[in-house]
Amino acid sequence: MTNFPHLATRLFNVPIAIAPQKAEIVMAALADRFGIAKFFRPDGHVIQLAGGGAQAFLEDMDADAEPAQWKPYEVCEGIAIIPVQGTLVQKLGTLRPYSGMTGYDGIRALLSLAMEDSAVRAIVLDIDSPGGEVAGCFDLTDAIYRARGAKPIWAVLTESAYSAAYAIASAADRIIVPRTGGTGSVGVICMHVDFSQALTSAGISVTLIHYGSRKADGNEYAPLPKDVLARVQSDVDEMGELFVATVARNRNLSAARVRNTQAGTFLGAAGVEVGFADEVLAPDEALASLLDELG
Repeated sequence: MTNFPHLATRLFNVPIAIAPQKAEIVMAALADRFGIAKFFRPDGHVIQLAGGGAQAFLEDMDADAEPAQWKPYEVCEGIAIIPVQGTLVQKLGTLRPYSGMTGYDGIRALLSLAMEDSAVRAIVLDIDSPGGEVAGCFDLTDAIYRARGAKPIWAVLTESAYSAAYAIASAADRIIVPRTGGTGSVGVICMHVDFSQALTSAGISVTLIHYGSRKADGNEYAPLPKDVLARVQSDVDEMGELFVATVARNRNLSAARVRNTQAGTFLGAAGVEVGFADEVLAPDEALASLLDELG
């Protein structure tokens, strides 16, 4: 066995803890590299691998065996686990987190599929996110809220759910937070950058030519006028009140109580005390608790 000697020493004549069926697939995949032409099973059955490798092995499998059913989410004992990780954006174009982001479009699609999946008894939103875009967030939150009752929906924080991520978590039937995890930040922020002084110092002058008196409002080449600031603040306030009202509805809290948190964050048990979470448990304990409830 001259090909891949190091790999061969890790697979042959040494004890390995792997299911026999999986071991056969691994061997078949590496058959050409190892120069393996045939497979001999303990029952005497011979599988010809020469030139076919894994494909020949798969074709030899029992034709009556049910094909494995691929699902876009992990299913554990009938619980579909939907990841809500990293920065949240309106349209990512993928079903699962990618490059440190999760799309509301992907979460919505997975939720819809899991709700229609007869093999899924409950849904867990696996959340660890600082939040993200307002656009699309509250539409998704409302969709989760409307799905309540058909199947249990739990938000299991694998650390923290802040801002937009907390909006999503609040729509679940139950929120479980670990001791070191956080909830809250029920607020909205908008950042304006003013480069005017830096450009002046560099001897650069920017002239904006526009149609419509408000077309250039909030541009980064000039200080923010008071009337523009007031209009931006009004928009932020409106979105903030929508956030407060949504969390109050979802968590059965008064709007005043949610608003009085002033977008603060709460660690572990403090989130339970303020009404932003239901229980402090490690994620694996939360899953076990949901399984117990399902029976």
